[in-house]
Amino acid sequence: MSNDLEIVKCTNLKPKPEKDQIPFGRTFTDHMFIMDYETDKGWFEPRIIPYEPITLDPAAMIFHYGQTVFEGLKAYRSGDRILLFRPEKNFERLNRSSERLSIPPIDEERVMEYLKELVSLEKDWVPSTPGTSLYIRPYIIATEPNLSVAPSHTYKLMIILSPVGSYFSGGLTPVKISVEDKFTRAVKGGTGMAKTAGNYSSAYQAQAKAYKDGNADVLWLDGVEKRFIEEVGSMNIFFKINGEVVTPALNGSILQGITRMSVIELLKKWDIPVTERKVSIEELYQLSEKGLLEEAFGTGTAAVISPVGELNWQGKKIVINNHEIGELSQKLYDTITGIQTGKLEDRYEWTIAVK
Repeated sequence: MSNDLEIVKCTNLKPKPEKDQIPFGRTFTDHMFIMDYETDKGWFEPRIIPYEPITLDPAAMIFHYGQTVFEGLKAYRSGDRILLFRPEKNFERLNRSSERLSIPPIDEERVMEYLKELVSLEKDWVPSTPGTSLYIRPYIIATEPNLSVAPSHTYKLMIILSPVGSYFSGGLTPVKISVEDKFTRAVKGGTGMAKTAGNYSSAYQAQAKAYKDGNADVLWLDGVEKRFIEEVGSMNIFFKINGEVVTPALNGSILQGITRMSVIELLKKWDIPVTERKVSIEELYQLSEKGLLEEAFGTGTAAVISPVGELNWQGKKIVINNHEIGELSQKLYDTITGIQTGKLEDRYEWTIAVK
């Protein structure tokens, strides 16, 4: 155990959810992690305590100016072991997001040790049913009671855990996606490359319309020309075009996904051509009409690989692979989830075992 970490164990343990009744992100474990920050002290008092509500001043700056960042990663059960998938990349990204939001950086290696202690304490909460995992949510909020429009001088870093099932109710069934050409998610120079709260709540109207029209999510276009594909609300996006895999290039408004990174690395290992570039929705439509758009899939921590069977854009339906999962999408899903759960050899040293 880390020498400076205080652990207060919960004495009134919660019942675990039934194996077939694990909704996404609604059930939380018995313990949580907290660490505080003050300008003259840095990050201090790391502690694991029973999961409980927190108290904040009504003037806490998080409520007024939205200075917050978060991450999402998972722990997987592999027999008697618990595995984390590339967690160091999540903490690297958390610090990149913090820099954009003027939040002080964390010591990534130190917080990694705290996370491992927390997951080890809650190992009985990691479900074993195929397709399930323990979702991990680290986040930082500004806590200074101050209405000045300036960065806070105090913060809280917290980590909470939630056993989860599939993000999309249909599992690996290809989803329908609505192409959004009215609202804007992010622009270059904004906060699109950061994982921060406002990026998500500003998407709610578009998502509500997509759901009403029978779609599972929203595909965002660039905020300037409304032509170039960026990402899905909960995922990065890939297209298999005439044997080549194409994904929108990181441009300052697209989140740098860890699963996205892993997919690109796998494709290169498999000698499958993969290109990061601008992709317009008009190009996709034309490729589909010519029969060259072979597969589409989203990538992200929540869904891992989510095949896309249909894009709905300005009254046009872009049907992909006859609404069936593609061979490459399936292979990527099987490989990544196999590594995450220890069923496949981890040749890339992507997993970290929790004691």
